[in-house]
Amino acid sequence: MSLDTQHPTPSSSPSWFCLRTQPKHEHIAAAHLKKEPDIEVYLPRIRFKRSTRQGPVWFTEALFPNYLFARFDLAACLRKVHHARGVRGVVHFGTHWPKIPDAVIEELRATVGADHVHVLQEALQPGDTVVISGGAFHDLRAVVTRPMPGRTRVAVLLEFLGRQTAVELPRESLVLDSASRKSIL
Repeated sequence: MSLDTQHPTPSSSPSWFCLRTQPKHEHIAAAHLKKEPDIEVYLPRIRFKRSTRQGPVWFTEALFPNYLFARFDLAACLRKVHHARGVRGVVHFGTHWPKIPDAVIEELRATVGADHVHVLQEALQPGDTVVISGGAFHDLRAVVTRPMPGRTRVAVLLEFLGRQTAVELPRESLVLDSASRKSIL
């Protein structure tokens, strides 16, 4: 896409636009754009646990991989935004540059929170499917039968050596099987 051949419609006031970023560079693009005084940036992120061989590890990722939101005057700032480090471009369809309503961004901010990072909590309930992280049972799936007092241990039922076995495990060694972005939207 050549910026010389694409002429955005002029706007007199800043609006929200969706920006496409390079893979895994959302935070880099956001940091560079935040340095510009006439550009407001919103990058909603989620923090969640993922199972690894060393046990559960907290990860932080963009809620919408490869995308972030920025508020700016399209006619005045398009070239600056397009050439910012980590940015691939402003989402557009031919000569149509869709604006995102302020209400949509406000609703996202209300859902994700003021600090732009939403922590996915994993309150385990009986019947939840979990993945055991680390140790001898690493990567086995189990079903929670009951959380134990003090929330430090959990009783689970797992299939091991061809039969179901009840086991008590430390809470920190379990990760919900369905920890995904869908749970906050």
